[in-house]
Amino acid sequence: MTTNSVLEGPLQSLARSAWQTVLVTGLLSVVLGVIILVWPGPTLLAAGVLFGIYLVVSGFLQLMAAFGFPSSTGVRVLAFISGVLSIAIGIFCFRDELTSILLLAIWIGIGWLFRGISVVMMSLSEPTMPGRGWNIFFGVITVIAGVVLIAWPLESVATLAVVVGVWLIVLGIMEVIVAFGVRKDVRALHETVV
Repeated sequence: MTTNSVLEGPLQSLARSAWQTVLVTGLLSVVLGVIILVWPGPTLLAAGVLFGIYLVVSGFLQLMAAFGFPSSTGVRVLAFISGVLSIAIGIFCFRDELTSILLLAIWIGIGWLFRGISVVMMSLSEPTMPGRGWNIFFGVITVIAGVVLIAWPLESVATLAVVVGVWLIVLGIMEVIVAFGVRKDVRALHETVV
């Protein structure tokens, strides 16, 4: 089998359509970024509702794990408590839009806080870790971001939405540029082979 026959088959078809996939992804990213920037309130509301759905579904799955999977009593009790709390918090998300946004911000803040602490602790305990200084810096910044989200959830989430919107637009534009570059390279490859 020659290179020419391989490029004329499914591989060539995939290469030709790859740029279109990257282009569509980039355009969707730009559109989503614009939507977040133009309507940050409704976007946050939608994120809060999705967060509530996630909590309810994950709570039911944790309850199923508590009763369905063979494990120790302690693990079952923790899964049960976690499931019930997750469902209860999820239901609160559906009762009030502001509550869902606040809970989402606090949830993200706690996640960042724990992640930052764990990165700093791992970096401090391993002196030969590559990029140790950068990891410590990243961990400290993540801890600070988590504390800010926990302390000022509404203002932080609104700011976070704007930052995410801007980054989505930037990344989307970069993907569109890459898509046209891929299309150009595929055409050049096709011309040299044929």
